[in-house]
Amino acid sequence: MLNLLSDIPGLTVGHATDLALGSGVTAILFDEPAVASVAITGGAPGERDTAALAPGATIERIDAIVLSGGSSFGLDAASGVQAVLRAAGRGFALGAARVPIVAQAILFDLLNGGDKAWGRYPPYRELGERAAQLAAPGAFDLGSVGAGAGATTATLKGGLGSASGVTRSGHRVGAIVAVNALGSATIGDGPHFWSAPFERDGEFGGRGWPARFTAAEWAPRTKFAPGGATTIGLVVTDAALTKPQAYQLAIMAHDGLARAILPAHAPLDGDTMFAAATGHRPLAEPMRELTELGHAATLAVARAIARGVFEATALPVPGAQPTWRDRFADRQPGRD
Repeated sequence: MLNLLSDIPGLTVGHATDLALGSGVTAILFDEPAVASVAITGGAPGERDTAALAPGATIERIDAIVLSGGSSFGLDAASGVQAVLRAAGRGFALGAARVPIVAQAILFDLLNGGDKAWGRYPPYRELGERAAQLAAPGAFDLGSVGAGAGATTATLKGGLGSASGVTRSGHRVGAIVAVNALGSATIGDGPHFWSAPFERDGEFGGRGWPARFTAAEWAPRTKFAPGGATTIGLVVTDAALTKPQAYQLAIMAHDGLARAILPAHAPLDGDTMFAAATGHRPLAEPMRELTELGHAATLAVARAIARGVFEATALPVPGAQPTWRDRFADRQPGRD
């Protein structure tokens, strides 16, 4: 186990990162089409083909999920991923035609200081193609890479994080999240993560929660640039789920977002969580085991969010937002 989304057999992950642009794309490709759905709880989302993932819609399985920066310009990334899959003969068969099913969510990173003067057409189709071409099994980078390259939060540089776990029934659950929140993943002005109660093996610094909370620490810390937020992600399980069950899993995954970022699901957030199931292990007791999967997804998402912020590095631009490591890496836990 790598404590990554790739702990779930049957998928690959690839990043395309442009630090000068201050943005990037992450592509998750499934070896075989996966049952999938999505839950959208933020007030300002941006997506592609998410309506097809509604529980009552005809298409049940998808070939890939794309997470991207670039706001609505970034929606071109799915076309690049789709081109790679089509060249490989993947896709939903309609007579002699095949249409790769690629769903996508985007975050807003247009005001982070990167060079967005890309000319007539944005670069996201090519970034999506590169991310798909680089998709591979096993370990992948976290922090300021892929969809998390240009991500920010209210207080610290955001990034891309991932985590995984196993339920009591033996099902694997993994999460990958691009953290570009209107709120904050850390408590007050200190180094402690809201996700701290769920941390495993010091994966984001091992600081725990502060000994006490003040009213000032509970006060919201937000960024109010128009459209300047959105946390997007995906949870995947090796369980065999129906599409309505995947939808329920996506809903429960949002609980992890709400435990890791305060405030969450705000009017200027576009918070979106996909859920997919590779179907390798059937559910013996569907109600109980789906509940366990949702709980495991909650914890994995909360941990992935903290890891994304913890692993982030600053953009190479003037006035770049500071990172967790910039501010806290040299502080001893006992002095917090």
